Amino acid sequence: MNTFEEILNKFSLPLSDPVLIFSLLLLIILFSPLILNKLNIPSIVGLIISGIVLGPHGLNILALNDVIKLFSTIGLLYIMFIAGLELNLKEFVANRNKSLVFGFFTFTIPIAIGFPIVYWGLGYNLIASFLIASMFATQTLVAYPIVSRLGVSKNEAVAITVGGTIFTDTAVLINLAIIKNIHHQNVDTLHWILLTIKVLLFLVIIFAFIMPITRYFFKILESEKYSHYIFVLSILFISAFLAQIAGLEPIIGAFAAGLALNSSIPKSGPLMNRIEFIGNTLFIPFFLISVGMIIDIKMFFRGYEALIVAFIIIIVALLGKWVAALFTQLIFRYTYAQRQLIYGLSSAHAAAILAFILVGYNEQIIDDKIFNSTIILILVSCLVSSFVTEKNAKRLILDNKDRKTTEYVYFKGDNILIPIINWEKLPYVLRFAILLREKKSYYPISLLTIVPNDEEAETNIVKSRNKIEEFLDAASATETPINSIVIIEQNISGGIIRTAREIMANTIILGWTQLHSFFDKIIGQKTDTVLQVLDKNVMIVDIKKPINIAKRLIIFAPKYAEREYGFYFCCTKIAKLSSEIMTSIIFCGDLNTKKSLEQFLKNNNHPSNIGFIETNNINNFTSLLNFNDEQDVLIFISARNGTISHVNYLDEIPQFLNKNFETFSKIIIYPQQAVMAYKDFNIIYDNPNKSTLQKGIKVINIFGKGLTYILKKKH
Repeated sequence: MNTFEEILNKFSLPLSDPVLIFSLLLLIILFSPLILNKLNIPSIVGLIISGIVLGPHGLNILALNDVIKLFSTIGLLYIMFIAGLELNLKEFVANRNKSLVFGFFTFTIPIAIGFPIVYWGLGYNLIASFLIASMFATQTLVAYPIVSRLGVSKNEAVAITVGGTIFTDTAVLINLAIIKNIHHQNVDTLHWILLTIKVLLFLVIIFAFIMPITRYFFKILESEKYSHYIFVLSILFISAFLAQIAGLEPIIGAFAAGLALNSSIPKSGPLMNRIEFIGNTLFIPFFLISVGMIIDIKMFFRGYEALIVAFIIIIVALLGKWVAALFTQLIFRYTYAQRQLIYGLSSAHAAAILAFILVGYNEQIIDDKIFNSTIILILVSCLVSSFVTEKNAKRLILDNKDRKTTEYVYFKGDNILIPIINWEKLPYVLRFAILLREKKSYYPISLLTIVPNDEEAETNIVKSRNKIEEFLDAASATETPINSIVIIEQNISGGIIRTAREIMANTIILGWTQLHSFFDKIIGQKTDTVLQVLDKNVMIVDIKKPINIAKRLIIFAPKYAEREYGFYFCCTKIAKLSSEIMTSIIFCGDLNTKKSLEQFLKNNNHPSNIGFIETNNINNFTSLLNFNDEQDVLIFISARNGTISHVNYLDEIPQFLNKNFETFSKIIIYPQQAVMAYKDFNIIYDNPNKSTLQKGIKVINIFGKGLTYILKKKH
């Protein structure tokens, strides 16, 4: 039995017990992204910050021991492997000529700008200057999910940026091999001949032998799904080892393995899901934490020199990518929005630069100032990339007058899913759904009950089905078919999402929910999760009185709401509701949105005589307070975060309505999106919203002050 003294020794700093270290790291990986996402700090930065705080240069809770170094090496190789797997080679082939032109610019221009500034301005030697300048040429498509979500991923400007990324990242890795060999003074002619031969043999093995072997293996062991992952993992590390034998860095071998297996592993298949899942939940977070443990943040408080270096590094990196985008625009005569979109996508430095700079640091080619400045560059470039990409993707949509994604594609009638959150409100919600549903709809209204997976699960299923029977009178009177669904699921939002996809629902009607605990606020609401993940028309309803006694429907819509894919679905449902209960419509919003609404109603033979109150700016909500008749139904056409019509004040609407219109019936509608990039907790591709730049920097300032205090107190 362990004595009290032995137990205390396990907690001596830095921690040495491997079980305790692993437990702590898993807790960091679990909670760091969850908490920092709420503060609008990208997960990649959050994990690095965790390493800074807990590492030897922070609180010294963790030491950079062999266990962490092993997992860090695996994570580093995994990053480059996934980078090779996820590159869209079809896009590169389809636009190869323009992609090569952009790739040439985005590779050479940052180096041409960066090298003289680093060599003469910062005073680094020739090899270090070339490595740092090459670092500026790397790029990671952090903001690609934004263009995918907004439906502009097929634009030529996006396609050539994806293709250019393949070119520049490959060229940068070749530079790294050259730099490393020169650094070791292997510069005689014989060495370069032997190196060239070994590299060619390496490429032949990877692309001429491994690719067909992979296809054959997948074919003969088609049913052995777990063996597929082990095989792919083996290829990754064998390729990394072969690269070492050829005189290259292992990360080059990992990247080459990703490119070789690119066409054999479907992007949305189960094997790719396993590869990303294990990498993004374990190996890559270990690597990011270990990077943070290397950083000595105190360096930035010892004088202005480190801060000046960081400032120059950031400016040169961003400037080089902007000039490359400008040259591309001039040659191919792209619009301003397309140029800025290219710049936004290509300006982020994340995965590739981390792998690149860590090799330079371990080889002692660069010093702590450059290494630490690179981490700051990752944060700033990811924020700038996301901000610029989102802004100009929206501009591209607005500039495209003929954009047809606003034409809603109808199913064979309405397929409505109602998750039962509050049994008391179900009669009102069900009557509301019946009024919305088209009479000729092929689908029934589905009522979903989710019971926890415990010993009483079967009993609760029977109780739920019996309880639903009590609410079917309203439906039977209108001859509306009702489908009762009861599932076992611990996670409520997960159950809603899975069921909506299984029955192919196009409309989800959720009850009005409240936050119940601090833990709910940290982890996230059920409603938020459904909105982020599920590409459906979502209605959040709070029906206080029977909907049929309403006097007016007061509709609020943000600017550019008519550009949303599901906007006209909302218009159809509002018009039908108005017709069913014989109420008037008052529309509050932008004049252009009002005209689009009227034109749509007219073209589809709906009554189009609606009242109008122009409110181009309702973010102070003062105009809402003029509606004080509780017989009115307040309907907000809102928008998901990052979409074309989203503005920050829309996120505050639920709280405002709870405070000022508690007794009113109210509905918030989130229109379906043309292309929905599912919320991905992938730590490479992060998607901070438009306000990230301001909020993230504010939080980092607060964090910096706190860290300074801790370090001063400690020393």
